[in-house]
Amino acid sequence: MSKFIPVNQPIIDPTDIKAITKSLKSGWISSEGPNVKKFEEKFSKFIGHKFGVAVSNGTAALEIAVKSLNLKKDDEIIIPNFTIISNALPALKLGIKMKFVDCNIYDWNFDLNKLKKEITSKTKAIIATHIYNYPIRMDILKRLCSKRKIIIIEDAAEVFGQKLFKRKCGSFGDISTFSFYANKQITTGEGGMITTNNKKLFQKFLSLRNLAFGKKNRFNHEDIGWNYRITNIQATLGISQLKRINQIVKKRHYIGKRYYQNLKYNKNIYIPEPIKKYSKNIYWVVGVVIINKDIKLNASKVISKLKAKGIGTRQFFWPMNKQKILKKYKFKKDDYKNSEFISNYGFYLPTSLSLKDDQIDYICKQVNKIIC
Repeated sequence: MSKFIPVNQPIIDPTDIKAITKSLKSGWISSEGPNVKKFEEKFSKFIGHKFGVAVSNGTAALEIAVKSLNLKKDDEIIIPNFTIISNALPALKLGIKMKFVDCNIYDWNFDLNKLKKEITSKTKAIIATHIYNYPIRMDILKRLCSKRKIIIIEDAAEVFGQKLFKRKCGSFGDISTFSFYANKQITTGEGGMITTNNKKLFQKFLSLRNLAFGKKNRFNHEDIGWNYRITNIQATLGISQLKRINQIVKKRHYIGKRYYQNLKYNKNIYIPEPIKKYSKNIYWVVGVVIINKDIKLNASKVISKLKAKGIGTRQFFWPMNKQKILKKYKFKKDDYKNSEFISNYGFYLPTSLSLKDDQIDYICKQVNKIIC
């Protein structure tokens, strides 16, 4: 392979370009354009929620979601320990207490048994973030939370288009959030979405997205809101890409399955299988964890070696208990072993939808040569 293979490369096809060109020619380029509402309606309908609010990115979606709950300083919110920092930022900014739950070693989602032990009378919300491959067992989590009247914010940014049993991921949360960054199933360049069935929350999302303008006097603001709007141009691209979501999910599964067939015999690594009883693997990323410590390789060393072979990769998320900005939290020393292990030994491989079979085979050949 003479050409560098990036970890991800979005596909913008001719129908996307045609739609955006039409939007530009119409003069509707800001958040006031008609395609924003159209995108919100089509997206929420696809998910199975009544309401959708498009925002500037997935982090903005999480910030609005958490703020809309009006949590108090003594309230607690539980988040995964192995996740993107965006999950911690809303509570950190608002001064809300957080608890962190370690992940399972094989599906990388937070451990529901450990989560149950962290719930107290102060627990008001849980951010349930689907990580990389398989969905959290939301059916189990919902039963756990409904008894205790705990709000579930389902962060489905990485699993859009995936199903848990026969129900779409993102439809389980009281509030659900999504991202349309360039590496997601559908992209608007930057962008995100919040969905819900709760009309009051929906109205709160709209306000917080748009500077919390006053109802009687527009410029007498009612709350601390943000300018987290999305543009009509982005929404136009989102509508166009949404039409291909089933095709995109099918291609992701195909790519992941081919990786799995090439790498499953390497006893030094773990790669998640293509299907479980409750769900297919979305393969948003094709994650690999080095499980044989005797070979003296960690993720960063393998990443460096693969780069020399023209292959782009990324290390797994860095766990919350190791984050510099969360030092004030008192993390128990041995409570996050799984997160720490996969963060040190986990990395993911290229998953561009344009990947060819021979590129995947080449990547796997190099992985098997290096990790042996």
